[in-house]
Amino acid sequence: MPDITQPHRDHAETGAVPDPPADDLAVPPMPPGAEADLAALRAGVDRALEVFLAERAAELDDVDAELRIQSDLVAEFVAGGKRLRPAFAYWGWRGAGGDPDDPRMMVAAASLELLQAAAIVHDDLMDASDTRRGRPSIHRQFAALHRQRGWEGAGERFGLGGALLLGDLCLCWADEMLRKCGLPPERLIPALGYFDTMRTEVMAGQYLDLVTQSAADTTMARAMRVVRFKSAKYTIERPLHLGGALAGADEDLLAAYSAYGLPLGAAFQLRDDVLGVFGDPAVTGKPAGDDLREGKRTALVAKTLETATPAQAERFQRWFGDPELDSQGVAELREIIVSTGALAAVERLIAELTAEASLALDKAPLTADDARAALSGLARAATQRTG
Repeated sequence: MPDITQPHRDHAETGAVPDPPADDLAVPPMPPGAEADLAALRAGVDRALEVFLAERAAELDDVDAELRIQSDLVAEFVAGGKRLRPAFAYWGWRGAGGDPDDPRMMVAAASLELLQAAAIVHDDLMDASDTRRGRPSIHRQFAALHRQRGWEGAGERFGLGGALLLGDLCLCWADEMLRKCGLPPERLIPALGYFDTMRTEVMAGQYLDLVTQSAADTTMARAMRVVRFKSAKYTIERPLHLGGALAGADEDLLAAYSAYGLPLGAAFQLRDDVLGVFGDPAVTGKPAGDDLREGKRTALVAKTLETATPAQAERFQRWFGDPELDSQGVAELREIIVSTGALAAVERLIAELTAEASLALDKAPLTADDARAALSGLARAATQRTG
């Protein structure tokens, strides 16, 4: 992992994700109305976040005007994003019989965006990422503020401290937003148990990822364990559990949510791994090939080294993890990934995991049929995305 106190160049080369191989396990088209449902949910989450963050900004202003930068950065940061975690929480609620028009659930679901903000801010800090969603990452913005104000000391150091505190603030606010959603204690307390577990698991997954990079552990077993705890549980399974618990879901439904959410969550992260190498920066908001520069030991990389010839492995290792990797080096590593069959293998695994999730969804004892259709649509959104 690169030194987080040192910036690396923001490369601008582009690259498109190759078409996945034709496969009978391809995800079916998004059900009619699912796109509109997602748009309405995003709007509801946006409104809930705006109200909550305006109240928190007023509290910070009462402490000191200098804190306005924190509330402004959080508001800007959560204004983007796919809203997948709130969507899974909401449809976990609906699948358990929750009222579709209860505004309290929208507030509870929106709290997951603050948890995601905390995770991303800290992740970008650990990876020394320059950009996020097409904008400078939070630690870079704090460092720029330090330079603009002409303050004493090292700007990069200030940027790291500012980002660390902002991520912690988002974590605190996520907890506060969920606890104050207004749902009754008999529903909220069980849900908070899943929320606590979710936060523990994602921190464990983040640390396993950190260890994996430092120890250069490039095996599929290790990569998939990181996928399970850093992403699969955190992105899909636990949000479903949270929403289901808030609606009073029984153990059978919660188990069905796991059977659907874990394979789909793994497929979601594997798609992210592919985009981290082949994604278009105009869509992903991050420089093309950044995962290769950062030396991320993803399942895609593990599969590449598992199937590479000795000569290919030597070429790959020569460039992999170089923070100054240029467009020619990115192209060479991509060629190795494709020629070893690793990209095709990961695409097949994404399709297989998505099919497993689809079968589990078909068997799930959901209360509402529209929840089944929506969760089917979300499976497509999670695994067929380009950014």
